[in-house]
Amino acid sequence: MSNAPALDLTAFPRYALIEGSTPIQHLSRLSKLLGDVDIYVKRDDVTGLGGGGSKLRKLEFLLGEALAQGADTVITVGARQSNHARLTAAAAARAGLACEVVLTRMVPREDDDYVHNGNVLLDALLGARIHDLPGNADAMAFAQNRADELRKAGHKVYLAPLGGSSAVGNLGYAACAVEILEQARALGVSFDRIAVPNGSGGTQAGLVAGLLAMGEDPTRVVSHNVLATHENTLSNTRLKAKETLALLRPDAVLPDASVIVEGGQRGEGYGIPTDAMREAVRLLASVEGLLLDPVYSGKAFAGLLHDIRSKTFAPGSKVVFLMTGGLPGLYAYRSAF
Repeated sequence: MSNAPALDLTAFPRYALIEGSTPIQHLSRLSKLLGDVDIYVKRDDVTGLGGGGSKLRKLEFLLGEALAQGADTVITVGARQSNHARLTAAAAARAGLACEVVLTRMVPREDDDYVHNGNVLLDALLGARIHDLPGNADAMAFAQNRADELRKAGHKVYLAPLGGSSAVGNLGYAACAVEILEQARALGVSFDRIAVPNGSGGTQAGLVAGLLAMGEDPTRVVSHNVLATHENTLSNTRLKAKETLALLRPDAVLPDASVIVEGGQRGEGYGIPTDAMREAVRLLASVEGLLLDPVYSGKAFAGLLHDIRSKTFAPGSKVVFLMTGGLPGLYAYRSAF
């Protein structure tokens, strides 16, 4: 453990959405079944607001900034079954802000469950105005035009990025890095790997920046890309990690080698089920009673299982997997199982 001081995030506006630390649990049955490696999970799926999920960490800082700017409306973008859109709607409702979500049909699914159930159902219940765009539409351009319309009508609009993954939003996972280190110390363990899904890059970027700013080894964080290609994910995450570190420690340098992204689990594309994802979801559910989502954590956990079965880790290694939530997505993917 480094003697570097803990992160001071008090300079950044923050709107509390999560009550306390999310638990870290040891998966004793799965660890015994797979052998050699002790597997833990960080339960960011159990945050209480809007169905739970990791995006609330980013939204604490995004909404903090929005409220500091006097915003009355939040607009964000995502895929049809975006977890970030759902939790933005929930966070806006909690903060008393209007919310609009711009959703593109970028996943080639048109079954009724995918189009109308899961996160989309909850978006509407949470009071968001939904804009339904085709898969090839420029969602951010649409959102910017909509923001301009609302501003002309006298509203103050805050535009949140895809996945909440701006440097400000990523501070939520710098804070999570502190939380993980504190919990590891309390458990009396040191994690050899922190495994995470990688969509828009912000979760890994925040963890890496937070660890570096505290003088810790960021290469313990390994992500599995689920959205873009491996090359695009790697370059995007490096950029976001550098931008986030610049907020935390402007004098610090982030080496490219600090960001490690593993490919191999994305399959044919974002949101398209794979056999490995199905097996991972079923395995964790049947052995430990825990539920992964099919888009992010299901594919990333499949990647972790592959690494364990391939003897990537030394015997006795301890790994923690970040369960990012997204449970409503299971209902949207009923036909995939």
